[in-house]
Amino acid sequence: MTTAIALAMAAGSFATYAHDPHETGRKAADGHAGGIASAPSEAVRADFDIVHTRISTEGRVATFHMAVSGKAGATRPAASGKLAGSEVFSYVWPTSIDPWEVGFDRGAGILALAVTAHPDFDDTPLYDENGDGILDNDGDVWHSHWVVLQPNPACGEGALAVVDIPEGAKPRLPKTWPGLPLLLDSPGWQPLLDDHTVEVRVPFDDVGVVTAGSFDGVTAGLRVNASVHAPLLCVVDVFKVASGDLGLPGKAE
Repeated sequence: MTTAIALAMAAGSFATYAHDPHETGRKAADGHAGGIASAPSEAVRADFDIVHTRISTEGRVATFHMAVSGKAGATRPAASGKLAGSEVFSYVWPTSIDPWEVGFDRGAGILALAVTAHPDFDDTPLYDENGDGILDNDGDVWHSHWVVLQPNPACGEGALAVVDIPEGAKPRLPKTWPGLPLLLDSPGWQPLLDDHTVEVRVPFDDVGVVTAGSFDGVTAGLRVNASVHAPLLCVVDVFKVASGDLGLPGKAE
C-alpha cells in the first residue's frame, strides 16, 4: 500500500519536492528536532509549505505536529454555496497504522490524520466548533478527521480518494463516524494552529501502534465530486509532501 501511495502521488500533475539532507541539521538547530525536515519551497503557498513533520508520544497520547514556512491555516477554500464541486484544504499525516486501530476494517486502505477546512459543508455533526449553538454550520473552522485513502482512477490518473462506502455495505466504523458514505471519522480532537504550526493531540488505547509505525506529511486540496457520487471526495491537488516521495520515513518519538 505504501508503494501505491508513492506511485499515486508521483503520477500525473502531482508535484513533489526533494528532501534536502542539509536542511535537517538546520531545522534541528531551530528547535525542529526529530521527525522529517523539508526544505522550504517558493513554489508552494507559504501556509502549506511544509518544513517539519513529527509525531511524538507521551503516555497514551500522540501529538501530530506540522510546521510550515508561513502562517498555518491562513488560507481556506472560497465558499461556492453548494456541496457539488466544493473544495477542502488539508494538513495530512499519512501513516502505516492499520485502520482497524481507530475503528475501521483491517487493511481498508491508508490511514491518515487530517486537519481540514471546507466552508460548503459540515462533517462534524457532534461538535460546535464555532460556539454559536448550531452543530452543522462550522465546516470552515479547522477540525480533525481520520480518513482512509486508496488510489482511485475515477479521480484522475494516479489520484487518491477517501474510500467510499457503497450503498448497502456495512463496514466496521468508529462510533464518531459522521454519517457520510465515506471511511471518515470525526473524533472531535481540536487542532491547535499557532503561528507556523499545526498540532493535534490524539489518545490511543495502545500507543505502541504509533511508535511501531511510520508516517509522512502532506498538504493538499480535495474536491467533492461534481455529481456528488462515488468517488465522493478526491485528492485533486498535492501542495507538498514532507519526504518528497511519500515513502513514510518518519518514526514517532
